Amino acid sequence: MVNPTAPESLKGKTLRWSFTDGPTAGMTFEHSFNQDGSIAWRVAGKEGKPTRVDRCAAVKIDDAVFAVSYLGGSGYTLTVVLNFRNGEAIAFGSNDKEWTQQKGSFEVVD
Repeated sequence: MVNPTAPESLKGKTLRWSFTDGPTAGMTFEHSFNQDGSIAWRVAGKEGKPTRVDRCAAVKIDDAVFAVSYLGGSGYTLTVVLNFRNGEAIAFGSNDKEWTQQKGSFEVVD
């Protein structure tokens, strides 16, 4: 079990997730959920300023499952379902030309 209970809110949390398939297989990303409702993300281990997205939606499905969605800086929308019971992440990425589904895992960094 990654975390026995999901946090009431993702605000103020940083999550690290990676995917085992799809176009970003093997890559790890850090996502910081800011108090103002924005999100900042970057490829883990890369230097430089993270990409900031002014708005994201984080919806609590039940006590241990959240759905998160945001429009990234490059025209892609990412929607990911995070299961705090087992650390599983299932994501859907899309733009005006393509759509992908990816599976992976995540952990709470802080």
